[in-house]
Amino acid sequence: MSVSVGAVKLRGPVLAASGTFGYGTEVPLLERRALGGMVSKGIFLRPRDGTAPPRIAETPSGMLNAIGLQGPGVEALIRDYAPRWAGWDFPVFVNINGESAAEYGELAARLDGVPGVAGFEINISCPNVDQGGLYFGNDPRAAAAVTEAVRRRTRLPVWVKLTPMVSDIGVIARAVEAAGADALCAINTFVGMSIDLNAYKPRLSFRTGGLSGPAIRPLAVHLAHQAARAVRIPVIGIGGIARAEDALEFMVAGCAAVQVGTATFANPRAIAEVHDGIASIFESKGFSSLADLPRYLPRD
Repeated sequence: MSVSVGAVKLRGPVLAASGTFGYGTEVPLLERRALGGMVSKGIFLRPRDGTAPPRIAETPSGMLNAIGLQGPGVEALIRDYAPRWAGWDFPVFVNINGESAAEYGELAARLDGVPGVAGFEINISCPNVDQGGLYFGNDPRAAAAVTEAVRRRTRLPVWVKLTPMVSDIGVIARAVEAAGADALCAINTFVGMSIDLNAYKPRLSFRTGGLSGPAIRPLAVHLAHQAARAVRIPVIGIGGIARAEDALEFMVAGCAAVQVGTATFANPRAIAEVHDGIASIFESKGFSSLADLPRYLPRD
């Protein structure tokens, strides 16, 4: 069940997705043997309060969240969480965020070489204050600038988490690959809204939120496939995975590994069940390793 994502060797293909396991606080709830790795909740240079409640709303086959990237800041992460990660038997990648390319680079520099930090997942779904609020992930030049800023400040693996809110995800994927990304994570949440018909207003205080869960899986598989077709670096699939079959859809579509997130809110054993389900399916089909899995990855 081991898999390589670039230079990173994982004992299994299933990771915990950013935002769903805090900074490791949820790890004691799961069967760690099934966890290939973890991506931390997003972090900024400075502490961040996030949005006012209500911040989560259930939707058909999913959920909306507008947490607002609440976090303690990088110094607290280095002091309080990284030492704990250093003793774990799986890698922890830090999801980093910023309001400018320089902030992303500074975060990478602060965390580079910190025991317990195995690499970075760059969240490019943040607004770029230097360009009037344009989201980094919507512009290939801005996405590349962030990737390059991080790449210059660290030797650790750099994964870039792509937003689905673009007209051509392949353009963004190629831009960050050229800027030095080691892998891509596809995809982040979709933007959605839910209305409370008793209060006649949005259910979330922020009005809109990120839609995740099984409702987005077919869209996520398509976009991950498009990203995988566009680049030569590995792609990690994310979006609505709750069963082994869901994960295998992403992998057949070209992904090297997957992340499971929202499913763990409803089922704390989701990661173990996905991992063990993949192993069971492989055994039934006579596959000896993940390399035996057929891939559907036609190149233009």
